[in-house]
Amino acid sequence: MKEISELQLPEDVRYAEDHEWAKSQGDVLRVGISDYAQDQLGDIVFVELPQAGDRLKKGDEFGTVESVKAVSELFMPVSGEITAVNGALEDAPELVNTAPYSDGWMIDVKPDDPSELDALMDRDAYLDMLKGSEQ
Repeated sequence: MKEISELQLPEDVRYAEDHEWAKSQGDVLRVGISDYAQDQLGDIVFVELPQAGDRLKKGDEFGTVESVKAVSELFMPVSGEITAVNGALEDAPELVNTAPYSDGWMIDVKPDDPSELDALMDRDAYLDMLKGSEQ
């Protein structure tokens, strides 16, 4: 497992307490799981995601990630409509491990209330939360 100092935590994304990230891309948000989450899970072997067109509320489960260690639920960081799903993860779930912020993205969401993004943590707040959980 990586030390906190070794984690990739981009500044241009926002983070949820459940370790999902959201990045604004025009009027949609791209969502995935953080480098910390994928590192804790270990080798990811399967990703289950919703369908485009599904409407979910903030905090709703939107899928699962299965690793050799465990199955973890994925939770919506904002309310909205799923506009796209990363189909590449069906054949290559390991992309979540190798590129969690780029090729390993999971869903695009058109948020009902774009200001919900502001309620998520910035990089420094997320890092503080991770440091607190390590103690």
